[in-house]
Amino acid sequence: MDFTFSEQQLAFRDAMSRFLMTEAAPEMLREVWETDGGRSPALRAKLAAQGLTALSVPEAEGGLGLGDMDWALMTQELGYYAIPDSLADTAYVAAGLLADLPEGHPLRRDWLPRVADGSARLAVGHPVNPWVADAHLASLLLLAHPTASGLSLHAVPRDAVQLEPLPSIDASRRLAAVRWTPTAHTEVLDGAAAQRLWDRTLDRASLSTSGQLIGLAQRMLDLSVDYVSQRKQFGKVIGSFQAVKHHLADLVTLIEFAKPVLYRAALASASGSANRAALVSHAKLASAEASWAAGRKGIQVHGAVGYTWEVDLQMFMKRAWVLDAAWGDRSFHRARLSDMVLDSDAALGPAAMLAL
Repeated sequence: MDFTFSEQQLAFRDAMSRFLMTEAAPEMLREVWETDGGRSPALRAKLAAQGLTALSVPEAEGGLGLGDMDWALMTQELGYYAIPDSLADTAYVAAGLLADLPEGHPLRRDWLPRVADGSARLAVGHPVNPWVADAHLASLLLLAHPTASGLSLHAVPRDAVQLEPLPSIDASRRLAAVRWTPTAHTEVLDGAAAQRLWDRTLDRASLSTSGQLIGLAQRMLDLSVDYVSQRKQFGKVIGSFQAVKHHLADLVTLIEFAKPVLYRAALASASGSANRAALVSHAKLASAEASWAAGRKGIQVHGAVGYTWEVDLQMFMKRAWVLDAAWGDRSFHRARLSDMVLDSDAALGPAAMLAL
């Protein structure tokens, strides 16, 4: 069995990395953070022009029809460059939810082409993630409403909700508490069918967050390596000190061990594996641990200067802090993972883990 990515997938990732390196320099990020909306329309238009908004949209609706494995690579790049845009929320999470609706469904038919061409921004609200990102800019909000038979799916226009902005330590995260009234007009789907859609959406969103956390961890590691290669103490660069080397070597291990966990979870999501939820939670936990350690050890090797506005490390560290709890905190994902591992009929071991 071949577990490697295709040449086409890797080439697309590398092309996007070169694009984001130019379009999302730290100086630009600081400028966007300080705007009222916290977003750059020009950057969004460029992302759409590169085809990123169309990745998860089926070909029938004008998209590329790509899936979870492709996003496992792309979300790492979005995290690495700390893109100040909820691109993945619209183009991966929301687009995936709409694509799961039956072909010809009015919501799917009307909105997926707009997602593909970049003219629509969608926001997603779920009980596990009650503060909705970019709700203030959304053309449409996809919201979950608890019922006796599970979560129902509602599509609510922006002018039908009330928003209470909530500050975040990460200035690029524009969150809001959403107040709205479920009606028969806004309801799209209910019962078991809606619950299945929301379960898949939760897993996609967790995968998206996990990939971004790994990208953030890698960026913080790279920034730390660059800093210790230049900062001198006692006449030597501090990167030559054994204790500093140990800190950074630990980070490499955590990041490299988190990547295959993410890829396995993405494969489970793409194939509809019975263990999907547990594998996704494992990915979220491993990615969160890598990014948290990268921030902590990055501050240690930078010294207190790492917290200051002028140093780039703080931007990526703050993003990692808030994404750590997004789409389920560690307690939530530990509970999902333990439910599988401790089940009396749990299929464990290499053969079970490698099975689709």
